[in-house]
Amino acid sequence: MDGRDLVRAVKDIGSERGRRAWRAAWRHRRADAVGLPRRGAERARVPGLLTGTESRPGGGVLRFARSELLVRVMAGGAVFWGWDGAGPTPSYAVVGDGPEPDPRAALEPDTGGGWRVVSERVTVAVSRHGAVEVRTPGGTVLRREAPPRWWEPVPLAGEAAVGAGSASGGTHPTGGAAGAGPGAVGSGGRGSGGGRWVQRSEVAADARFFGLGGRAAGPRLRDGAYRLWNTDPKGGFGPGVDPLYLTMPVQMVVADAGTHLVFHDNSWDGRVVLREGEEGAGSGADRPGTSELRMEGGPLRCWVLVGTPARVLQGWSGLTGAAAVPPEWALGYQHARWGFGSAAEVRRVVEGYASRGLALSAVHLDIDHYDGHRVFTVDEEAFPDLPGLAGELRERGVRLVSIVDPAVKAGDAVHASGLAVGAAGAFVRDARGEEVRGEVWPGECAYPDFTDPAVREWWGGLYEERLAQGFAGFWHDMNEPVSFAPFGDATLPRSARHAMDGAGGDHREGHNVYALGMARAGWEGLVRLRPAERPFLFSRSGWAGMQRYGGTWSGDVETSWEGLRASLALVLGLGLCGVPYSGPDVGGFGGSPSPELYVRWLQLGSYLPLFRTHSAIWAGRREPWEFGPEVARQAAEVMAERERLRPYFVTLAHLARRTGAPYVRPLWWGATEDRRLRDCEDAFLLGDALLVAPVLECGADRRAVRLPRGRWYDTATGAAYEGPGQILLDAPQGRIPVLARAGSLLPVRAASGGGVELEVWAPARGRTGGGVVIRDPGPGFEAGTVERYTVRWAGDEVVVETETGAPVSGVTVRGL
Repeated sequence: MDGRDLVRAVKDIGSERGRRAWRAAWRHRRADAVGLPRRGAERARVPGLLTGTESRPGGGVLRFARSELLVRVMAGGAVFWGWDGAGPTPSYAVVGDGPEPDPRAALEPDTGGGWRVVSERVTVAVSRHGAVEVRTPGGTVLRREAPPRWWEPVPLAGEAAVGAGSASGGTHPTGGAAGAGPGAVGSGGRGSGGGRWVQRSEVAADARFFGLGGRAAGPRLRDGAYRLWNTDPKGGFGPGVDPLYLTMPVQMVVADAGTHLVFHDNSWDGRVVLREGEEGAGSGADRPGTSELRMEGGPLRCWVLVGTPARVLQGWSGLTGAAAVPPEWALGYQHARWGFGSAAEVRRVVEGYASRGLALSAVHLDIDHYDGHRVFTVDEEAFPDLPGLAGELRERGVRLVSIVDPAVKAGDAVHASGLAVGAAGAFVRDARGEEVRGEVWPGECAYPDFTDPAVREWWGGLYEERLAQGFAGFWHDMNEPVSFAPFGDATLPRSARHAMDGAGGDHREGHNVYALGMARAGWEGLVRLRPAERPFLFSRSGWAGMQRYGGTWSGDVETSWEGLRASLALVLGLGLCGVPYSGPDVGGFGGSPSPELYVRWLQLGSYLPLFRTHSAIWAGRREPWEFGPEVARQAAEVMAERERLRPYFVTLAHLARRTGAPYVRPLWWGATEDRRLRDCEDAFLLGDALLVAPVLECGADRRAVRLPRGRWYDTATGAAYEGPGQILLDAPQGRIPVLARAGSLLPVRAASGGGVELEVWAPARGRTGGGVVIRDPGPGFEAGTVERYTVRWAGDEVVVETETGAPVSGVTVRGL
């Protein structure tokens, strides 16, 4: 117990909930004492020397003295390797059976006694000691993985030692061998790693690291350790808090030689230690950047994708699934609060927005609308006719969104229905077969096992009650999962048993994919219940591949300027991990922002995919008019501009599904060779057309903006600037710098009504431009038609043409 645990424990013991949390924490500790194997003597193992090879489609197997390695290059250029029987699938991240092997890639001898697999886009070389290099077609090394090292239990007398290559049997969805007993490390077998392991990698000295899920200190990840364990940090967070709710072993690495994404497909607890390189270090030689991954168990298997950032994320989308497209209304402004308290208060707030002409797309109801905080219930006294309220709001263009927590109150109707699922019920059990209980908002709770297909189907059916209440969208909360605890880890015991889709396993490997399974259950249930409407779902926690089911948000970011900066870091980092739809709690979760901070946060949020205010029950208000008439006026301008740009957000949402490109992109997205852009973390690109430079410092009314190459127009003044370079722009409290790329084309909402018109920023003389538009195809799953346009000069005029050459009229041209 550290100092923070001690303070928390003393505070909690004074309340009934705190005492119940104490009891739950002690139960979890005892469960682990019984259900987890004690760590005894271990021995280290490395692959040893290469002893033989076997060609297979796309690559082959390399056998070493004490290990074996499968290397495979896939069609499209993705690289996979797995040690000791770990294959690409089954996997909670990878869609289906994964991509097909590249039929033209083959295993062949390399220099120094090693072997290599050569393909059109990438070469993978393996040394005779087990080091793996990923090279460009020209031979430049992008990444070098040293031979891995495992620490395995020493067999007791009479037990057979695990031999190399012994894990040839079936594997469960996180890579381990099937059928292992409750106490097995990694759910058994060499295929799951058999024990702890470490993998050390080197990258170019100029490389920069990004990703690893949602990191407050990002988006560029500097020297330090980053834990891979989804965690509720409690009390709000700023840049110094790590880990947060959504971690994943996904890194984007950007260097002069090229960009690559690396994904170690392992859901166990782990830690990544990063150290940036240094050019000309020491005696003048470069010191490479390093990434050391330490995992507590599970398979050692890895994917690498190389190319431009756009190509890498397109490949990642193909590997882990296309991003869900939110309904059109979910790209507008949304208001949430823990503590609305009643239907009358919801009506008052909605009327406040309407009477001031402020566009509002949705209102989110937190746990206080439940009966006793119990999921899938309603407080009938505070909300006597929730379906009627939802219908009334929908007539005003406002949807209701419901919170959904995974913890189920023990003994209530939902719990009783879950007990009837399958032979053992729907809930997580411990190693002795007893139901795991924790303390959450409703009191003593059980936890559905979302790694069980039958449980996912049961849970998805429960959303019928939410739909009947009139809810149009859903936000999953507390799904790391959380069990209140005055000491130790505030989650389920690590010995808790999970189905792991038929293979069996414990919470050490099930924890990080718990929320992913919940998102899948909700998404699939909603699709079954309303097949003609694409669901709106976002989740506080998740894992690689969660974009298939929706997006995420910041969680309880602290109300401070540091929290504002962390909000941008989270959205940029998550987008580079394949989760394009996200946003923060505008204004922070737990405090009372100053008028200046509130406006600056609102300005940032208006250019992010999820544009939502939210606050705690004890926090200050978030309605714009609560900050005075000047702030209300500025907020109205911010919200009006978001509404004007909503067709552009619709296009970006559909492009994210088609291409994997996030709505919000770092400035280096199209210019990775510009090292200054790699270090720029206070501005971003919104699609290809806009550069947004939010104000992130108290009292600032001007700010420096780093421009990528090309011509850029200040959208407020029309002034043109040439990049690359740095400029200084005015940023009064009423606006932030937003620049448009010369030649870009944006679909915007017509001032005369709800239609869409085209806005074009003039290209430089002698150059052309263009863009694509995808209009909202309706509430269903239609892909939408891609409209392509070209922008060019014709004499002294800028003209816009379709891809067939037909002229387009009614276009607004700016920047002339």
